[in-house]
Amino acid sequence: MQTVLVIGGGITGLTAMYELQKWKKQQQADVRLVLAEANDTLGGKIKTVEDAGFVMEAGADSMVTRKATVLPIDELGLEDQVVYNASGTSFLYTDGGLKQIPADAVFGIPTSIESLAKTPLVSAEGKVEALKDFYTPNESFTKKDSIGAFLEHFLGKEFVKKQIAPVLSGVYSGKLSDLTIATTLPYILDYKEKYGSIIKGFEANKEKFQSGGDKKFMSFHGGLKTLIDAYESAFDQVEIRKGYEANKIAKVENGYHVTFSNGEVVETDQVILSIPDAAAIKLFEDPDLAETFGLFKSSSLISVYLGFDVPDKILPGEGTGFITADSDDIVCNACTWTSKKWTHTSIKGNLLVRLFYKSSLANFHDITQMSEEQLLQMARDDINKAMGITVEPTSSEVTSWINNMPRYQMTHPQAVESLENALERRYPGVWVSGSSYYGVGIPDCVENGKQTAAKVIGKLV
Repeated sequence: MQTVLVIGGGITGLTAMYELQKWKKQQQADVRLVLAEANDTLGGKIKTVEDAGFVMEAGADSMVTRKATVLPIDELGLEDQVVYNASGTSFLYTDGGLKQIPADAVFGIPTSIESLAKTPLVSAEGKVEALKDFYTPNESFTKKDSIGAFLEHFLGKEFVKKQIAPVLSGVYSGKLSDLTIATTLPYILDYKEKYGSIIKGFEANKEKFQSGGDKKFMSFHGGLKTLIDAYESAFDQVEIRKGYEANKIAKVENGYHVTFSNGEVVETDQVILSIPDAAAIKLFEDPDLAETFGLFKSSSLISVYLGFDVPDKILPGEGTGFITADSDDIVCNACTWTSKKWTHTSIKGNLLVRLFYKSSLANFHDITQMSEEQLLQMARDDINKAMGITVEPTSSEVTSWINNMPRYQMTHPQAVESLENALERRYPGVWVSGSSYYGVGIPDCVENGKQTAAKVIGKLV
């Protein structure tokens, strides 16, 4: 009997194991399936916390609806649990106040001449400069080039700096100069080639980004843990081992021996490493492989939830949050008005907000040295300055992801290819998966989990 071991019980590892179990049942295959998770609970970066009538996502908070078709929602019986975001617009905090991002913009990119002309975030000169998008052809950019350089070339530096970069950098957790077109918005180059204009391309394809109307994002009534719990409940032919931290992978004649921190050794034919690259690298006593893993970069994030015993109607009626742009007034990179965006997160309709502090901040190291009490005070100060809220919070949740957030650089595709080739040569049957390599969104992770399971099954057949 062959054995497949999945290390890591995040969404990618759970999906891979779910697909492996389905195949095992369909084929009545004599395969042992083992899932090992270092923590006492499954979910990885998905963690739902309930407190004082609030539902708080300490990790990922939702997924893009148009991508969520890859999830086995019906198979898991979750179709009645799905919830969608409330409609609303986002703001930028700049020049000491909140200014609305044009509602029809996509990642801050205007989708029409009207959208470009009416934005309150860019000067008249900056708007005129952005018009060159309509008459400047692309003569050199490829999808391997910087998304920042591409956008600045056609829309101008001011428009990118003041409206696009704060949004797009927040989504992809990095400077636009360090991110490629391929790993962010690969279709944007196609739009430029086909329509002769980035703006015209987004205008022609606006429906793709507005599919489902205002239901752009989705979650579950009980939070994203609903998905994790459903996966776990579905495993009736999987050995689930929580609190099992893998320490070492050793290659043996007929497969691998994986040693865990409690001293137990699992003999396996194939291994799926569904853990961050920084954790995966520690499992191998192989300097050359370590060098390859070292090509991947990560960033950090601290998030702070604050819940208040006041109605969230005190916020602007159409708003769901703000992004900070070039401001010395407040510290946070962004703030989601969670209870406005997700009505299921506040049972009484009271105000719940979530503030994000990223490693891109100049003083981030100092922030990491703060106590929880100091972090909460910093968040309260930001809320006071940005929104004028001075009441004491009744609930809070602080989460730190230090050096655990993937940061895709210009060389990321080449790094993934190098790692895949190295593992195939030196450790056949060991597969990497997850957000460190193949996409950071939940649907991306689910899709990658399916693809990784398919590779394993191809070796089992």
